[in-house]
Order: sequence, then C-alpha cells, then structure tokens
Amino acid sequence: MMGSSRGISRAGTGFAWLLSSCVSVSAQQEVACVDLSGEDEGFVRLVLLFASVALVPALLAVLTSFARIIVVLLFLRAGIGAQEIPPTYVLIGLAILLTVVSMITTLQPIYEEAVLPLLDGESTLAEAVEQSEKPLRLFMGGQVRPADLTLMATLTEYEPVTVAEEAPLSLLAPAFAISELRAAFLIGFIIFLPFVIIDLVVASTLASIGMLSLPAPLLSLPFKILLFVMVDGWALLTEALVSTIV
Repeated sequence: MMGSSRGISRAGTGFAWLLSSCVSVSAQQEVACVDLSGEDEGFVRLVLLFASVALVPALLAVLTSFARIIVVLLFLRAGIGAQEIPPTYVLIGLAILLTVVSMITTLQPIYEEAVLPLLDGESTLAEAVEQSEKPLRLFMGGQVRPADLTLMATLTEYEPVTVAEEAPLSLLAPAFAISELRAAFLIGFIIFLPFVIIDLVVASTLASIGMLSLPAPLLSLPFKILLFVMVDGWALLTEALVSTIV
C-alpha cells in the first residue's frame, strides 16, 4: 500500500510538473520575442506568465487522457438524465484523479528523469522539459490513430510521418486530441444505449396505459440509477476507462 501510494504521489507530482513546465517554457518563449528592459520587461513577463497560466486547462485536456475521461463522464451524466448529479466539479476532480492513475507509467519517468534532477540542481529547466517530453511523446504516440496523424500532416502540408513518436508536437498534439475525442464518443455511445432503452420502455409503458401527461424521463430516472448501482457501474466504468488508456 505504501509503495502504491508513493507511486501515485510521484505520478501526481509529475503531472503537476508537466503542466507547470509547459507554462514556464511558453512564457519564456514569448518573453524572448520581446526586446524590453527594466520595469517594462518585468511587467511584460508578469502579464505573459498570467496568460500562460490560463492555458493550463487547455494543455491538460490536449496532452493527457483527461479529455477522454471527462467526456465519457459527461456522457454518463447525460444518459442517466440527472442534470447536476454528480456536480460538474466532482466529475472534473474524478477525471483528474483517473488521468493520474491511467498515466502513472508516463508520469513516474517524468518525475524521476525530469523533476528530481531539477530539484537536486543537476539539470536546468530546459533540460528537464526536454526529458519530460520523451515519455509524453511515447504516451501520445501509443494512443494516436495513424489516420488522424496523416490528416494533420496533410492539413499542415508536412511530410507524412510513419512513426508517431517522431512527429513534431504541432502534429502529434492535435492528432492525439482528435483520437481521444473519437474514443470518448465511442465509449459514450456504448454507455448511452442502456439508458435510452430504459427511457423507451418507460415511455411505451406510459403510452399503453394512457398516462401521457406524466414525464417519462423523470419516471425512468430511478430505474437508471438502480441499474447503474446494481451492475457496480462506477467500478466497471473506471476499469474500462483506465484499461483502454494504460
């Protein structure tokens, strides 16, 4: 238990480092393009830093498995028919935790090869970012569809890439995002079907007994929740999500 807890803690640290390093490098690159000095330079650095921090949610969505997980969870809530149950912030928190669990084999090398040497003073920030990029490329390359990668290469008039891990991030990141959304919609479709069947059964039953004035979605909600609980839906969904990513 202690070993697994430390592994998840290191993965979480690697996850936070991955996002913060992207923000830091982005800010540094933007500032490098501005030739200012003194107080003006400090002000521009501060503004660009805040602007880069605003990009963290977008980086979280497109560079990790977060997009797939949160879309599937939102499909689940829509299928059940409960508008705000579970609350959105609960789903986002759960998606972040499942992202760390599903990417633990990627985040641990980032922690060991990039974060620890940087904290020990054995490497610079640029070297640490470069080291963290390698495991991330391997993860994204293993999840991206070749068709999506080819599409991005065609749209940008870039030479076709046969090995996904060797593709530039300008191609790999959007292709990975599209692949993740496709996988999320496929899983969401499978999740949605049983709930639609329950809605149809309840609606047809009400129609057959002449009670059309009663709202079918509201009456079917308890049956959906009961079905989801009886089949241990949270455990099944978590296992399905993590197993398709790891």
